[in-house]
Amino acid sequence: MIKLLVRIFIRNYRSTENPDVRSQYGILCGIAGIVLNLLLSAAKAAAGIISGSVSVIADAFNNLTDAAASVTTLVGFKMSSKEPDQDHPFGHGRLEYISGLIVAFIILLVSFQLFKSSVCSVLKPEPVTASWFTVIILFISILAKFYMYSYNHHFGTVINSASMEAVAKDSLGDTAATAAVLAVILVTKFFPSIKIPLDGIAGIFVAVFIFINGIQAVKETVDPLLGYRADPEFVKKIEDLVLSFKPISGIHDLVIHDYGPGRLMISLHAEVPGDNDIFLLHEVIDNAEYAVAREFGCSATIHMDPVDTKNKEIPVLQEYIRTELHKIDPKITIHDLRIVPGTGHTNVVFDIVRPAGCHFSEAQLKSEALTVIQNYKQNYFAVVNIDNPYV
Repeated sequence: MIKLLVRIFIRNYRSTENPDVRSQYGILCGIAGIVLNLLLSAAKAAAGIISGSVSVIADAFNNLTDAAASVTTLVGFKMSSKEPDQDHPFGHGRLEYISGLIVAFIILLVSFQLFKSSVCSVLKPEPVTASWFTVIILFISILAKFYMYSYNHHFGTVINSASMEAVAKDSLGDTAATAAVLAVILVTKFFPSIKIPLDGIAGIFVAVFIFINGIQAVKETVDPLLGYRADPEFVKKIEDLVLSFKPISGIHDLVIHDYGPGRLMISLHAEVPGDNDIFLLHEVIDNAEYAVAREFGCSATIHMDPVDTKNKEIPVLQEYIRTELHKIDPKITIHDLRIVPGTGHTNVVFDIVRPAGCHFSEAQLKSEALTVIQNYKQNYFAVVNIDNPYV
């Protein structure tokens, strides 16, 4: 049904990297979520009042907050699609992550309230009247919620939306929660002699399940706001594309800034032979920049780093330094190595990429590099810059 509505109401629906198209996906799915959740909430509230079940009433309240969450998601998509302005030159794409975070906190709030009311139901159980009306409403709710999970997960993956994935996880949690409530209602209906407060116990199970989903949703929306390490597969695609432009021989200092879905900024250093024509090399770099921007729908900046390909000592020294530094941490890498002769000593200039979790501080790593170079040749002196890995 939603796929049909997508084809009817969203022009160029295949252009999912376009911010306007993404916004339309989010708005359409948000409206569908509001309508379905309001209907489910009303039906469950009626069933809960008729049966006197605290877990059914709590489930109805859960659907009402889901409708509010869908409103938040809808507003987030609408605001995040705004064009860049003077105060926000990188656009408003991260508002989508913020809306997803709000949804996650709503999920946590619902789980807390549901847990509290369920514990009260266990301590002071009330009689539950299990009717077929309640059973039918809950069964329909399970189907509806699983359908909501399916389309939110599908389109969240299609447009790479953290907030829609958060809504999908919430819907999946609701499916399991309502199934537990339905199981309790059926047991109560067919085994009325059971004195265990199953209604309250089911509510506690539902609350814990929803809480776990909420924590996961918080993580998935906070990570892009804080800035997380890029997907290695995505990094490999960038590297392969840039290296396809000869004579580029290597890349380093790759940085990927995420200002919201479809709003990436990529910068990197490309290694080129230092003895080639600079104008031809500049043209190659320009072509590589354009290719990266076109392929990944981003803004791309490539810095050109000349490499001395004629000095035969450089690869030997590089391998020696790499071997020695790997004794500290095998993830350490080096780049931009140059040998600069002087009258009294020779400078060996290079960058060290200090991996996350390295037990050597920057100062210790520099000191170790100096020792490594002087052990190689007494009149060699290390000039080292420490980089942090961003991918």
